Formats: sequence, C-alpha cells, structure tokens
Amino acid sequence: MQVRRFSRPLLSAGLLLIISSPAGLPMGEASTWRWTLPAGVSAPPVPADNPMTAAKVELGRRLFYDADLSVDGTMSCATCHVQKHAFADSTRTRPGVTDEPGRRNVPGLANVAWFTPLNFADPAATTLEMQAATPVFGTHPVEMGMAGREAEIGRRFGRDSCYQTMFARAFPEDGGRIDFSNVARALASFERTLISHGSAWDRQRLGPEAQAGSALFARDCASCHSGSNFTDLTMHRLGPADPALADQGLFEKTGIDADRGKFRTPSLRNIALTGPWWHDGSAWTLDEAIARHGLTHGAADVAQLIAFLGALSDTEFTQRKSLAMPEDACGKRL
Repeated sequence: MQVRRFSRPLLSAGLLLIISSPAGLPMGEASTWRWTLPAGVSAPPVPADNPMTAAKVELGRRLFYDADLSVDGTMSCATCHVQKHAFADSTRTRPGVTDEPGRRNVPGLANVAWFTPLNFADPAATTLEMQAATPVFGTHPVEMGMAGREAEIGRRFGRDSCYQTMFARAFPEDGGRIDFSNVARALASFERTLISHGSAWDRQRLGPEAQAGSALFARDCASCHSGSNFTDLTMHRLGPADPALADQGLFEKTGIDADRGKFRTPSLRNIALTGPWWHDGSAWTLDEAIARHGLTHGAADVAQLIAFLGALSDTEFTQRKSLAMPEDACGKRL
C-alpha cells in the first residue's frame, strides 16, 4: 500500500477551508479541529461520542486507503470511492473480494457528513460510524469480506508500530484501543472532511446555458433534489413497483409493499463525475438518467439541464491533496 501525508487543502474562491492542528502531534498532546465554511453553511453534525480531532482525521485518512480492511488485502474504501470520480466509481456496480457482483452503484461522498440515511435503501444507517460496517462485514453482497473476522482487524493493525502510535493519539481516552469500533470512528472523522463547495454553482459563475438549465431544474427537479446538496434524503420510487425485480429497495428492510422500488434521492453534487448513474448504475449517460424521470424535455432543454449539472462539479475537491492517499505516516514513507 502507498499512502500520502495529511496536509492542508488547496484554497480557491468560494471554497471552504478545513483547518486543523498539524499532523504528527506528540503523544498525549490534544489535537484540535476547526471548520471554516462558506457563509450560510453550518458545520456538519458530529456524534458526541466521536468528537472531531486532527489525529482521528489523519488516522481515518490512512485507513480509508488501506486494503488490510479487506479479507485478502485487495480492497480498501478508496478502491470503490475514487477521488477523481468525486469519491464514486466509474463502473456500473463494483464486485467485492469474492468477485460476487455488486448490487448497487457506488455513490459519491461529497458532503456525506450531512447525509442521513447514508445508504440507498437502508433507513437504519444514520451515521458514518454505523455505515462503515456495511462494506466491511456485509454479506448481501460480500464487499470487503470481513464478516466473522472482526477481531482480525485489531490484530492486523496492532502489528504496525505506526498504527499503534496513531491510534494512541486519536483515542487517548481508551488507551489507543485498536479495534473496529475505533477504526469506524476514525474513518467517519475523515469522511466528514470530504466537503465540496467549490463548483461554478457555488461561486455563482454559471454560463448562459447552465443558467437556463438552473431555471428548468428549479421547476422540474428541485422538489426531490432539494437544498444545497440537491437531495431531500428521502426514499422515492419512480414509476410503478415491479415485484419481479431482483432489487426491491426499501421493501427489503421494511417488508411494506408500498416501499417496493424506493431508493434514497441521490445528491447531485459532482454528478457529471460520478457516472454511470441510477441506484444500479444502469443509466450510462445523463441524458438517459434525465429521461427516466418521465418528464417531457426537448433536446435543447436536456442540453441546458446537463450544462447546469456540469456546473455542480468541483474539480478542486477531486484534486485536494489532503483527501488523497497519504505518502507517509509517523515521519516515514509508506
């Protein structure tokens, strides 16, 4: 595995700054985290039992890129959540370590700190700490393949002297315990820094076609794709329910017939970078994804909508060094 240093993000007009104390804090020294966000954007909610610290973010960043979280050491969080794709994937669905086909498309993680629920069709996944168990231990389908091997996670990372130091800095209250609970807390802390507010839309720099598309979007799309993250975080079904489909969405969790085919509204931030689209990745173009909503748009309208969606891309976010694979840890190159 290669890893990169925890560093400050690049700065650009209209973009939030994330400022922390420096990495490599002396053992036992408290690390701090301070959010600096655009006007009108509040800091994301953080669980009381997992306050943000720079040491946790630094550890979570290294863990996010570490394939030792998978049973055979071939898959990390970043295998599916790729920075250049706004922490989404470029495939329809991503197979897990056993090559079992994935069921659902990999969502982007921009601004995921504000999302709940976090999965496409599981209302119980309400925090990033809880959600971490789904890819690591899930069996429907198998992703990272660690079901029944939770203790192995502590053993693996506990053999690394640098991880011992990083866990001690991140979790001094429990002696730097190395187990999945603290792995999940560190991953969640890093994921809360995956913040994107530097698109042309954020900076109010829409071209004429995107501006026209913005008006169409407000009229036809914003009832579900609402708010600054363009999602109402509610589960909907487009079109009639089909009990014959392999993926029944929310129904699989609730057993309520009216929930068949319901999936959470996806965020549209960086949407042009996160294709293919739809909960199963079956829409290969934005034109197709728009058409599936059942609205009547001419070619000119669709072009304007796509121009607007393109203006939601934040290329600084996809290149921010503080979110990339670290190059070193504990003063040594990885």
